[in-house]
Amino acid sequence: MGKEIERKFFVTDSTYREQAVRVKSIEQGYLTSEQTTVVRVRICDSQGFLTVKTANVGATRGEWEYEIPVEDARDLLSACKGRVIRKKRYIVPAENGLCWEVDEFGGDLAPLVLAEIEIPSVDTFVALPSFVGEEVTHDPRYFNSALAAQA
Repeated sequence: MGKEIERKFFVTDSTYREQAVRVKSIEQGYLTSEQTTVVRVRICDSQGFLTVKTANVGATRGEWEYEIPVEDARDLLSACKGRVIRKKRYIVPAENGLCWEVDEFGGDLAPLVLAEIEIPSVDTFVALPSFVGEEVTHDPRYFNSALAAQA
């Protein structure tokens, strides 16, 4: 079983842009978004993905992601419930080989900007960069599936 352990924060300034080593364009939507399971379809640049995630237990949840043809992902986005989220993701290196992912949301979610860092264990120390503000890891209003459902 795949596991995802991540922490999520508000972003306080745009200094992450100068620190980024890569920028990705993402479109994603949710085929289902239940309390216990979500099924997401995503196009990241020119690749398609289908992802299944289980409910959060603290900062941990099950996650399985599979690459699918981008044409299939485009078709599946039209079947998604709620809004399709569009965002730019900035990849910012962190200590110990980790990376911050800073998402600038577009459309009616702008000017929301959130930073996430995926960590190997819940007790991993993470040095917070200057652009990181209040932690929202446990606030379900800032789960992407919840943002999509607010359409």
